[in-house]
Amino acid sequence: MLPQEIIRKKRDGKSLAAEDIAAFVDGLARGSFSEGQVAALAMAIFLNGMNRDEAVALTLAMRDSGSVLDWSDLPGPVADKHSTGGVGDNVSLMLAPIVAACGAYVPMISGRGLGHTGGTLDKMDSVPGYVSQPDKSRFRQVVRDVGCAIIGQTADLAPADKRFYAIRDVTGTVESIPLITASILSKKLAAGLQSLVLDVKAGNGAFMPTIKGAASLAQSLVEVASGAGLATTALITDMDQPLASAAGNAVEVANAVDFLTGRLRDRRLEEVTLALAGEMLLSAGIAKTHQEAAARAGEALASGRGAEIFGHMVAALGGPADFVENHEKHLPKASVVRPVLAKRDGFVAAIESRQIGLAVVALGGGRTRPDDVIDHSVGITALAPIGAQLAKGEPLAVIHASSEADAQAADVAVLDAFSLDDAKPRGRRPVLRRMAIDA
Repeated sequence: MLPQEIIRKKRDGKSLAAEDIAAFVDGLARGSFSEGQVAALAMAIFLNGMNRDEAVALTLAMRDSGSVLDWSDLPGPVADKHSTGGVGDNVSLMLAPIVAACGAYVPMISGRGLGHTGGTLDKMDSVPGYVSQPDKSRFRQVVRDVGCAIIGQTADLAPADKRFYAIRDVTGTVESIPLITASILSKKLAAGLQSLVLDVKAGNGAFMPTIKGAASLAQSLVEVASGAGLATTALITDMDQPLASAAGNAVEVANAVDFLTGRLRDRRLEEVTLALAGEMLLSAGIAKTHQEAAARAGEALASGRGAEIFGHMVAALGGPADFVENHEKHLPKASVVRPVLAKRDGFVAAIESRQIGLAVVALGGGRTRPDDVIDHSVGITALAPIGAQLAKGEPLAVIHASSEADAQAADVAVLDAFSLDDAKPRGRRPVLRRMAIDA
């Protein structure tokens, strides 16, 4: 079928047949659809949506555009998690080793940043020597030997999605529920998982700013995953403020190592990480109750086994053998580091998280075009959380920039993102809701 006929059909609000979707995905994978045609169909889907059957067909077609991994030779359950994206969301870096320390195998295939949100793969690329896109043999070996591996899509895993993902990022079609659903699940299905837990963000730093919108996305993900044969549950979590106190690439990796070793644990980040770990252990059958799951995850973190596994993973994928012990020595550092100072006394009443994410992109820590090269050293740290009490002249955050001009621009953006008030605000809990197919 001609590409323009498929585009016209969806443009006019009609449902695409499975063969239409198969032809589109084949065109994505082989390059016979031009970038303009892919963008046009993405926009048509963004404006007119997809029903459940279309979303399942798109998910399965993108999964089948490459190879599908088989982990049946592993002696334990294979589980994973995916976040819909946020600011300061480095949960995956701690979660994979914590869950692996509890006996699951976690082959985590992650993506790069989309829009204002950071990408797990971009964070891991800040580790010197780390091979974030190994061949399939090395990936399998690391998962078997270490228990987890955080990598990017290899060329033969959901290759159609890889191209679609990059084009969506720069054409204003990221927030489409069926496209997010198919992108996430095609990669997870290609990874050969037995269970999946989703972290669906809601708030001003999320693609879905409202809890209602996040619930719609979570419902789509759970229903389409079920339709594709993958047991899936979802947690809706708060993104009305950055989750970690750091936003960027190397700075979020440093924050993750500090979290795993106990040097620094942001309270909200810890609550979300352990809630997701517990959900994964339940879904994988390692724990029978929420209480048992929480205890197992908490012990894996407190004992240091999570940090140990993270260090083994980094080394097994080419990073420094002493990374956990000496991450400050290995991670790239920005040439300009300066605080952003509060202009008045007060409590942090609100944070426009999306503006923080865009400030990181403007510093060079994200992309405006698919082929942009990221500066892994830049970012923002020591972000004051909602409810923090500050005096005039105390730091709201710390900028890490490559130039004084960039630092000054980020200073303005951060000040604009923070609202201070005389009264202490009531913050909302970081974990808002759980969703499952039987919910």
